[in-house]
Amino acid sequence: MASYLGAFPFPSLAPAILTHEALLKVVTILTERYGAVIKKRGREIWLRELYRSLAVYDRGARASIEAQEEVLAPKKPPHTAAGSSQGFAIGAPEDDGEGDEQDDDDELVLAALDSMDAIEVFKHGEQSNVHHSIIPTDNFLKLIELLLLIAPIDAQESLSMFAKDLTDARVEELRQTANIVLSSFGVENNPGVTYRTFNAVISTCLPYLFDGLNPLFEHFLFAKDFDLSKKSPDAASSKLENHPVIPPPKPVANPEPVLSAAGEILNLAVLSQLSFFIKGNNLFRRLRPLYSGNKHGFSMGSFEKQVFNWRAPSILLVSGRLLPSTPSNGRERTLSDMLPPKRLPSSISDQATSSTLTFGAYVPTQWKNTAKSCFGDSSAMLFQLSPTHDIFSASAISTDYVYFNKQPTQPTGVGLGTPIPKQSSAYNPHSQSSLRLGPVSLHLDDALEFGIFTHLSEGGGSFHPSGLPFRRGQDWQDRFEIDSLEVWGCGGDEEAEAQRKEWAFQEREAEARRRVNLGTGDKDADRELLKMAGLIGGDRSGGSV
Repeated sequence: MASYLGAFPFPSLAPAILTHEALLKVVTILTERYGAVIKKRGREIWLRELYRSLAVYDRGARASIEAQEEVLAPKKPPHTAAGSSQGFAIGAPEDDGEGDEQDDDDELVLAALDSMDAIEVFKHGEQSNVHHSIIPTDNFLKLIELLLLIAPIDAQESLSMFAKDLTDARVEELRQTANIVLSSFGVENNPGVTYRTFNAVISTCLPYLFDGLNPLFEHFLFAKDFDLSKKSPDAASSKLENHPVIPPPKPVANPEPVLSAAGEILNLAVLSQLSFFIKGNNLFRRLRPLYSGNKHGFSMGSFEKQVFNWRAPSILLVSGRLLPSTPSNGRERTLSDMLPPKRLPSSISDQATSSTLTFGAYVPTQWKNTAKSCFGDSSAMLFQLSPTHDIFSASAISTDYVYFNKQPTQPTGVGLGTPIPKQSSAYNPHSQSSLRLGPVSLHLDDALEFGIFTHLSEGGGSFHPSGLPFRRGQDWQDRFEIDSLEVWGCGGDEEAEAQRKEWAFQEREAEARRRVNLGTGDKDADRELLKMAGLIGGDRSGGSV
């Protein structure tokens, strides 16, 4: 990767020896300090250069992948011109042609060559075609493991802090999570990742995948013993002395841990996975455990008590085992009777070695009871963390993002993406024969015992369908028994203090209500209280009528 970027802007010279000049190019590109060279479409072209640095050229492997893409691609309407194959319908379609679009995508290369008066070199063989290349799966897996490891790193943090924690268990966690992330590229039946798939998955599901490279390569910019407060003996001019000197920041003696305490679902590897689509400054050193089903109890009351006073965004995580297609006991049969008779297939094949699923949601607002309408805003997000990494972003079509419903409001339970039925005077919640779940939705029943994730490819609800190329056009529904349920608060000390004060206030109110008890044995006090309530006195005996 670095040796390719070191040869920039001459790809034919790669792999390059990492001289000081070549290393400077690598650091400049990987820390995204290219603003002076590239004026527009910076992120897109930067991503293309990263792909080129990872890819190899294998026409045989590429041909087999393209053949599979043609089989999986949706059929085009008859009026579509032949010869303009779109492949997967990603948000920013890529043509196989190399004309004006290829020249535009190489703006970064052109700008660099123009500064060296070497445009003619580019026109005679220095163009590299991303459409004839793939990223080998094994190489990409190792890179994802590295990105998971360095995701929490800070520019001023020593790399040795991460090396000492690389136990066998930690390495295994990283490898398992990396395989899950890699599965979103559909590599099970392919020898590598094409640019079309790479661009689609990174853009929709892993927008912050490479953010860890920035602080990692910033370590090359400054020496460990570099001190701006020290002046060179031969440069002690009055002009320099007039400028303020800012010493480099000192390392923190006891840094705050990245994750205060691991949960049953959330560990350091999963936290890094979350940072690939939720900004790390909202996660690292800022997550606080609010609720755990196995600790606080699987009930709506426990969930409400632990979560509702958190006045900041939160993350819900749920994990469970896929239910069999035929109910095996009364509880599963009750769940099956609540759903429409036509059952969609599961997202896990029968040949899969594991039936464990993990889903989650980012809830941007404070939780509350929903009697008439859902809460949340367009920054809400549904996601799947295993066995495949996938993201379902909020849609503007509907605002039924998050609900917490108790009887008689339907659907009873906790979920996202399902609208609450309009209630009128003639509305009878018990008359509904089945749950009407949203096109892309997650629902947990009111006993927090079962979960249902539904995905309809046509969308039309509060969340967009999957943007993964190999999942395009697929409908499925995963019904699972909940094993673990967690809610984590995103925030700092201020949010935690506000929650603590709210809990203390509620405790005082509950204690005051408990003390209002007529059975204390003080008859005079009880009589005065009844008089104040107007129940006795003034020709009222307080007896039965």
